[in-house]
Amino acid sequence: MRDFGGLVERAPRRVVRPRSARDVAAAMPGAVPRGCGHSDDGRSLTAGTLLDMRAMAAVGEVRPGRVAVEAGATWREVLDATLPHGLAPPVLTDHLDLTVGGTLSAGGIGGSSHRHGTQADNVLDLEVVTPDGAVTPCSPATRPELFDAVRAGAGRHGVITRATLRLVAVPARVVSCKIPCPGAAALLDRQRAVDAPHVFGQAKPQDGPGWRYEFKAVLPAGSPLPEGAVEAEELPFPAFADRMRPDVERLVALGEWRRPHPWQVVLLPAARAAGVIERTLAETAPADIGLSGVVLVKRLVVRRVPNLRAPADPVLFGLLRTASPGGTPPDRMLAANRALLERARAVGGVPYPPA
Repeated sequence: MRDFGGLVERAPRRVVRPRSARDVAAAMPGAVPRGCGHSDDGRSLTAGTLLDMRAMAAVGEVRPGRVAVEAGATWREVLDATLPHGLAPPVLTDHLDLTVGGTLSAGGIGGSSHRHGTQADNVLDLEVVTPDGAVTPCSPATRPELFDAVRAGAGRHGVITRATLRLVAVPARVVSCKIPCPGAAALLDRQRAVDAPHVFGQAKPQDGPGWRYEFKAVLPAGSPLPEGAVEAEELPFPAFADRMRPDVERLVALGEWRRPHPWQVVLLPAARAAGVIERTLAETAPADIGLSGVVLVKRLVVRRVPNLRAPADPVLFGLLRTASPGGTPPDRMLAANRALLERARAVGGVPYPPA
């Protein structure tokens, strides 16, 4: 069995498909939860007992400002329930086919994380099965030490089985625009200066040597566009939230979705981020990213998720590599990832998800 990263293989001794927290408790201790298997380092794999959480995918009644969901539900399934009410979680992953439990166990970062923090910042309470098999509710007011331990805890302190998510009103339609930037520092300055609900940045290979930087902002339809905006596109909010689906379908058809994905994502202090980003990309050729690889740059805030150990005023820098045929082999990509992680740690950065 492999995960999305495609570099680690493990055959579980036993697969359990729990339908309740009691079923999870019966499999403890030592069971490893797996949602959609989108990890890139083998952390959703085990040679022991594997918990296939997808059978626990119920989404409860949508209430004002909240919805309770089982941990095996995907963010797509959450939106299917909340969007008819004009509501959505404040932070969504770019790819919706990830489970709630999986991203809360990692932290969960999206385009609105500069306003709302991580997905783990926006959960109201949790139900957790601890390693000793106890089914335990927790929240900021009840068992706060457990609440803090399991959010971005990678399953080390228990398996999340249910979460109550905060919901906010979303616009019916949005407008998306791009702004070219001359470098990483200018891109980060734009992300701070532009007041938009959803912002992120990318670095893309130029026709010649080097990389070009692009800032993207998404605002409610009818909002004034930021200065310098180009390629404005209006679309329904559901289509925006699910914008990756056509790309994923294309990558599946091309075989790229099943290639190895040696990803490395770090959280950098903003004061040092531009230097790390530009130095790293100066050493990176397009083949080192792959045909479908992506370079992400994103400012964010982290409120109260101790396990992230994020620096003050953090910037996400992600090299989402794909080992495409004829490109850089996975072992060289992994070596470059280690070099980036060392460079990040030298300036006070940390890996994401937490090691």
